[in-house]
Amino acid sequence: MASVTSLSDSVHQRLAAALSAALPQAGSADPLLRRSDRADFQANGILALAKKEKANPRELATQVVSRVESGDVIKDVEVSGPGFLNITITDRAITQTLAARYADDTGRLGVPHAEHPGTTVIDYAQPNVAKEMHVGHLRSAVIGDSVAQLLEFTGESVVRRHHIGDWGTQFGMLIQYLEEHPHELDHKADEVSGEEAMSNLDRLYKAARKLFDADEEFKTRARRRVVDLQAGDPQTLAMWQKFVDESKIYFFSVFEKLDMEIRDEDIVGESGYNDMLAETCRLLEESGVAVRSEGALCVFFDDIKGPDGKPVPLIVQKSDGGYGYAATDLSAIRDRVFNIKANTLLYVVDARQSLHFKMVFETARRAGWLNEDVHAVQLAFGTVLGKDGKPFKTREGETVRLVDLLDEAIDRASAVVREKAQDLSEEEIAERGTQVGIGAVKYADLSTSANRDYKFDLDQMVSLNGDTSVYLQYAYARIRSILRKAGEARPVAHPELDLHEAERALGLHADSFAATVAEAAAEYAPHKMTAYLFQLASLYTTFYDKCPVLKAESPEQIENRLFLCDITARTLHQGMALLGIRTPERL
Repeated sequence: MASVTSLSDSVHQRLAAALSAALPQAGSADPLLRRSDRADFQANGILALAKKEKANPRELATQVVSRVESGDVIKDVEVSGPGFLNITITDRAITQTLAARYADDTGRLGVPHAEHPGTTVIDYAQPNVAKEMHVGHLRSAVIGDSVAQLLEFTGESVVRRHHIGDWGTQFGMLIQYLEEHPHELDHKADEVSGEEAMSNLDRLYKAARKLFDADEEFKTRARRRVVDLQAGDPQTLAMWQKFVDESKIYFFSVFEKLDMEIRDEDIVGESGYNDMLAETCRLLEESGVAVRSEGALCVFFDDIKGPDGKPVPLIVQKSDGGYGYAATDLSAIRDRVFNIKANTLLYVVDARQSLHFKMVFETARRAGWLNEDVHAVQLAFGTVLGKDGKPFKTREGETVRLVDLLDEAIDRASAVVREKAQDLSEEEIAERGTQVGIGAVKYADLSTSANRDYKFDLDQMVSLNGDTSVYLQYAYARIRSILRKAGEARPVAHPELDLHEAERALGLHADSFAATVAEAAAEYAPHKMTAYLFQLASLYTTFYDKCPVLKAESPEQIENRLFLCDITARTLHQGMALLGIRTPERL
């Protein structure tokens, strides 16, 4: 099925044609069309054009109006103020365009693919091996998952990468302890839960740390073990792999709770680039991008200086020969550009790492790995705050475990579902409670622009009133309920019918779903999708209050209103799916 031309594009084409006819010398001019409170659309591109052509804007606007082709799409155009155009669309055009979207058997609602899709590698959800995932890991996972789905929906080829922390000096201590206490990671049964895997790792980590801090001889053995690990000693690597495998059992259990698919082949941790590190350093040094300074291999920048006014370098290799994060990140860029052949590298990483990534990207640009055709972007996100507006901590001042947070959200949501449930079994309440709770957490995160901090307030998140996913999920379930109650009546579009004001508003907004998808994907901005969906549900509520559906005046009007209900439901369902949120059929 071909994509559907949106109403705004139809109007845009007609206005652009009228502008060219009125001012042939201006070439193709942009009418600057937008939705308006005064009419369906407003065009204010004539002001700039008149200024450029030294014409009177109102006169030019009047000339354009006389050349606008009205009838099938445009009902009326009037000049307002200094030369704005207020445009009203025919009811027929609204219904026909929505009917074309409704008829799209691919389920895409007539949303086009991007004109020039490329390949994006998106780096998100980066937990650390042998460490508990906490609230700080939430945003990278949730934002990354939604952006990946938005991009894929527009036709972009998306490669997911989870750059887990699975390398470094702390593994010397862990491996040495496991060597000396070989049964610490043994499992009682064949099936091991994520919770059990994490408690095994946590217990071992604490015991190893305690010994490392107290026993000089163990400390020496642990440091020797780091050398063995970096040299690729097979026995040491086999024990390291045990920590990675145990951690993955835990990671997968958390991502499953978040209702997110994370595939094993997409997990390429820091260790995945070990074989490239020496080559990365050699390339940077030979090209003069990096220089030796006090024994370390460094990259300097004119605009990055410390408090003492001295330049702060990016250290690619330390003076003792060890590699830092920069070497790994630069090697990952080489892999993503030259092996995966990506056009865009997208990093969903905490804003506090912005300086590091700025330096890494600039280094890669100087080395020629990033250029006009290949660019890297950090999608920096803010901090999750408690209700008090301070970084989220437990009462004891500890970081909050992600699992505890999700469990609490599910409990709260289940209580809301139980209170409203009329004919749901306990099993259904538990299933819906999970979908509503996880949806609430994701939506609260995604509805804030990524670079801003947000308050984690479960009362607000699971509220049925206001801009929450629960409000949207209930709107969807309510529409599904109406469609079930319709009996013999079916959703059918009737373009010949006049529309009520609330029907027009809902229809115009439903039609702009395609434009929202394009914008949210292009700007890596899931919050634009949440704002769109909240507005859609709000307009549906108004429509439902003002326009009886099953008790409408005629059989045709019943069918047309059921059609408006159904396309709204499909749009809500698809939009929520792009945010990684489920829409239960009954609530």
